[in-house]
Amino acid sequence: MPMRISAGGPDFQILLDRQSALDISAFVVGGVDLSPGTAIPSDGDRRIDHALQGFFFTCGPDHIRHPEPIEGREDGQKYPLHGSLCGTPAGETWMSQPGEPPGCNAHTEVLLANGGRARISRLWAVSPDNREVTLNDRVTNIGDRPFSPMLMYHMNIGGRLAGADTQIGGTMFGEERFGWRFGDGDRGLLCVPATAGAKDGWAEVVLGPFEAFSGRSLAVRFSTHTLPFLQMWRCQSGGADVIGIEPASHRLAKRTELAAAGEMPLLASGGTVDYALAFRIR
Repeated sequence: MPMRISAGGPDFQILLDRQSALDISAFVVGGVDLSPGTAIPSDGDRRIDHALQGFFFTCGPDHIRHPEPIEGREDGQKYPLHGSLCGTPAGETWMSQPGEPPGCNAHTEVLLANGGRARISRLWAVSPDNREVTLNDRVTNIGDRPFSPMLMYHMNIGGRLAGADTQIGGTMFGEERFGWRFGDGDRGLLCVPATAGAKDGWAEVVLGPFEAFSGRSLAVRFSTHTLPFLQMWRCQSGGADVIGIEPASHRLAKRTELAAAGEMPLLASGGTVDYALAFRIR
């Protein structure tokens, strides 16, 4: 059964997916779900098809984006699409108790593509003003071999909600705002450094306004300490109609290029790395 977190302020609920590491299958505000549902493109991976239909899924912790060869393997084996975590059922979970702020946490162990193991310690919570959802993740190497941690959070918004006035803005773009139909034709992709303009180590990107939310917008904040890039994409091809906001640990480049540039440091056995983000309708 899915797990539900509800809060006051703007009436919202998030529906957590036990079957995919406690990602978010639905983010409902005032009765309207931001998720794209079945209006998504498919790469043929059932894990990703399921995850992409929801509002939020986690790419990593050993690989992000499309498959590339696993280092040191002579058989040509590749990392799975969007890494090993997606589709891994959540492990131990705890819901907040009555009288406590709404929230949920979980420990999920995942087998990595290189044969190692990692634990994702995840905490979802709602801010004291009941308006913002926060996420804190800790990735721990619990295996016997090092790996290079990579993480990207996919926040998927149904394009059906966007209108002619819907724009993108953020700290990384300065004063610039641009239409949500960026790129060429029916598809668009960008990946930019998020550290420029970040305040106290936190970047913010805003998508909106949305008529369905009375002219309000979706605002996403994330810690640039371990998520120093913002990737965004959209697809309005065929039956797909989705916009993605994706805080990322690495720039858009091949693993070999990142490694050559010293951007793929190893996490030793027992080592940890933390990630954080938050989102709200405002």
